[in-house]
Amino acid sequence: MVTRIRYILFLRDVLMLAFTAFGGPQAHIAYFTKVLVQRRRYLTEAELMELNALCQVLPGPTSTQTLTAIGFKLGGPNLAYLTLLIWMLPAVVIMTAVAILVSSLEAKEMSMEFTRFIQPMAVGFISYAAYSISVKSVTTRDGVIIMVVSGVAAYFIRNPFVFPLTLVLAGALTAFKYKAFEKEEKKKGLIKWSNLILWASVFVFAAILGGFTKKIPEMLPIRLFENFYRTGSLAFGGGQSMTAMLHTEFVRFAKPTPGELEERKPFLKSEEFLTGYALAQTVPGPMFSFSSYIGALSMKQFGVGGQIIGAFISAVAIFLPGTFLIFFMIRVWDVLKKYRPIKASLEGITAANAGLVASAAIVLFQPLDNTVLNFGFTIGTFCLLTFTKMPAWLIILSGLALGLIL
Repeated sequence: MVTRIRYILFLRDVLMLAFTAFGGPQAHIAYFTKVLVQRRRYLTEAELMELNALCQVLPGPTSTQTLTAIGFKLGGPNLAYLTLLIWMLPAVVIMTAVAILVSSLEAKEMSMEFTRFIQPMAVGFISYAAYSISVKSVTTRDGVIIMVVSGVAAYFIRNPFVFPLTLVLAGALTAFKYKAFEKEEKKKGLIKWSNLILWASVFVFAAILGGFTKKIPEMLPIRLFENFYRTGSLAFGGGQSMTAMLHTEFVRFAKPTPGELEERKPFLKSEEFLTGYALAQTVPGPMFSFSSYIGALSMKQFGVGGQIIGAFISAVAIFLPGTFLIFFMIRVWDVLKKYRPIKASLEGITAANAGLVASAAIVLFQPLDNTVLNFGFTIGTFCLLTFTKMPAWLIILSGLALGLIL
């Protein structure tokens, strides 16, 4: 009975965090520390930091995986899944509603001019993310080279597969530097492969099914699941990396090349993408809820009901891989973290991720008009994030207010 009450109290705390935790993964950890460590004492601060560090080396939403891992430690898989659901649901519902509103305004041919300032501001956010990752993670000459090469490759090779290939190659390159790390006594332990097998099985099955159904417009939900599951499986670095990958998937193919089917991929206009990304900064909870916005807009030809289905499928698909992987890793981390090549590979992965995000910022700015105003809002947003403590949601709401007034 005491345990059940503790679980209910924990889920209530998660719900409160889902409505109040603004600012992305770094800020979320501060909220988790205050509520889950200092106030409730579900775990120690050292345990929280180790879980967060573990989640940072995995693809997927870092703060979401950290919170899910806490639920797993407290009550096993059932509590972990409930934790994930409660944490993601408010943000997903809000972003789905935003997508439905945007598509409704477009259908009625109403002006979206009030969003014109938040689009270059969104580029400012992504530029700041690239800067933050590079400053914190790229500290060696090899890292700088990998970052630059990765960014150039992503810019010129307009293909979604450049992301996983770049990350794998970068990690493999720095893995050879394992001798720089001290040897540690390796722990023996039985590795439970079930969740890793589950993740890989869904990945392969979704890819095969998506390939068979890509020419059938009615099967769009299946393709959405495949696209978002693949993104969630390969997006190292949290929401920023996810944004770069989703832009490649859903915006760059907006104008099919000759011979491509119009329905080959769901797509958004660049303005819609940037508007959604900017508005996602004002929403508490996980940044990966942006997926529900894209999923809903991709299904707008199927009406509001179709948009809700698209948003739900997209959100589930992008959150599931990280959940499967953290369930696997939390059981074997004490064994794996002793292997020096694994530690060494993180240098290449984080450096490549910084380059990919920087490339996304450049690509996202290109569809905007090259005006002094757009440059000013992009640079101004970057400076506000870099040199002030002004919260992200207030920056975006200020841009929306200016758009409505002017």
